[in-house]
Amino acid sequence: MEGGNSPNLQLQQLPLATAAVSVQPHTDSFSYKENLIGALLAIFGHLVISIALNLQKYSHIRLAGSKDPRAYFRTKTWWCGLFLLVLGELGVFSSYAFAPLSLIVPLSAVSVIASAIIGIIFIKEKWKPKDFLRRYVLSFVGCGLAIVGTYLLITFGPNSHEKMTGENITRHLVSWPFLLYMLVEIIIFCLLLYFYKEKNANYIVVILLLVALLGSMTVVTVKAVAGMIVVSIQGNLQLDYPIFYIMLVCMIATATFQATFLAQASQLYDSSQIASIGYILSTTVAITAGATFYLDFTGEDVLHICMFALGCLIAFLGVFLITRNRKKSVPFEPYISMDAMPGMLNMHDKGIAVQPDLKASFSYGALENNDSMPEIYTPATLPIVQEQHGSKGVSAPPYRVLEHSKKE
Repeated sequence: MEGGNSPNLQLQQLPLATAAVSVQPHTDSFSYKENLIGALLAIFGHLVISIALNLQKYSHIRLAGSKDPRAYFRTKTWWCGLFLLVLGELGVFSSYAFAPLSLIVPLSAVSVIASAIIGIIFIKEKWKPKDFLRRYVLSFVGCGLAIVGTYLLITFGPNSHEKMTGENITRHLVSWPFLLYMLVEIIIFCLLLYFYKEKNANYIVVILLLVALLGSMTVVTVKAVAGMIVVSIQGNLQLDYPIFYIMLVCMIATATFQATFLAQASQLYDSSQIASIGYILSTTVAITAGATFYLDFTGEDVLHICMFALGCLIAFLGVFLITRNRKKSVPFEPYISMDAMPGMLNMHDKGIAVQPDLKASFSYGALENNDSMPEIYTPATLPIVQEQHGSKGVSAPPYRVLEHSKKE
C-alpha cells in the first residue's frame, strides 16, 4: 500500500513545490499601484527640480542686473530653490524603490517639458499672437509629443517587482548577464576615455556617452540603495549587509564623475544640445542596464515591450524638438576688428584670423596654438614720423602724423 501510494503523494507534492518558487504574476493590482506611486513620485520630483533650478537662475540674474552687493547664497530666492532642489531629488530617489528602473529613467523628460513651459511663461518680450506661435510652435509640438510618450511609458512600462533585499541584489550582481554587460561597458568606457583624453576627441557624443555609461551604474545603485532603505523601514533590516555600502559608495563615485564630465561638456557645447543628446543616450543605456541587472522585461509580452519602445521614441522626439527651438546663446567676445583702421595691413589678408588671447590677457594674437606658425604674431605698430619740409630726396612714409598750429 505504501509503495502504491507513494507516486500519488509525489504527484500531489509537485504542484506545491512549483508554487513555492513561482514568480508573482504581473497582473497583480498591487504591483500596478506600486508602478503608479513610483511614476508619480518621479514626475513630482522632476517638476520640483525644474522649478528649483529656474528659481536659482532667477536669483543670479536679478543680482547681476542690480546694484545689490550681496552674494547669491544670501538671498531668500536662492535658498528656496535649494530647498526645492533637495525635495525634488528625494522624490526621484524614492521613486526607484517602488517602480522598475526602466520605467523611472525615461520620465526625466518631464523636467525638459517643465523648463520649456516655465521659459515661455516668464519670457519678458512681447509677441504678437502670430509671431508667438511661429516662434514657439516647435516647443508646443515637442511638449505634446513628450506628454504622449510619458503616458505610453507609464501605461506600458515593465511591471516586474521584487524586494530589494541583500540576497537578491547580490544574486543579480554576480549573474552572468550582468557580468557580461559590465565587461562590455568597461571596455567601451576605457576606449572612449582614451580617445577623449589622449586623442582630444572632444565630440559631444563621446563626452555624453561617458556620462551615460556612468549614469547607468548610478541608477542601478540608486535603485538598490533606495529599495534596501524602504525594506529596512518596513521592518526587515538590510543596512547590515555589506552590499548596501558597496552600492552606496558606487552611487556617490559614479555620480561625482558623471557631474565632472557634464561640466566639461557644458563648457564646450550648448546646453540645448547637451539636454537632448544626453537624455537620449542616458535613457537608452540606463534601460539596457536595468533590463540586464534587474530583469525588468522578464515575463512581459511583445505588445507591451513594443509600446514601451514606441513611448521612448516619441519622448525622444519631443525632447529633441523642445531643445531645438531654444535660442543659442552668443558668447561675448572682446574683439576689435583691425579692418576699422584704414590703410593698415592686417592678418586677415593672409588668411589668418586675429582674436584676443583669452587664456592670458586681452592682447591680440593667435587664439589657437598652431605648430606650423614659425613665430608668435605680435600687434602691428604704425611708424610715426614727423613731417620734414624741404627734404626732397627722402621718400615719404605711408603714415604721417601732421602737426597743426593754432593759426591753421
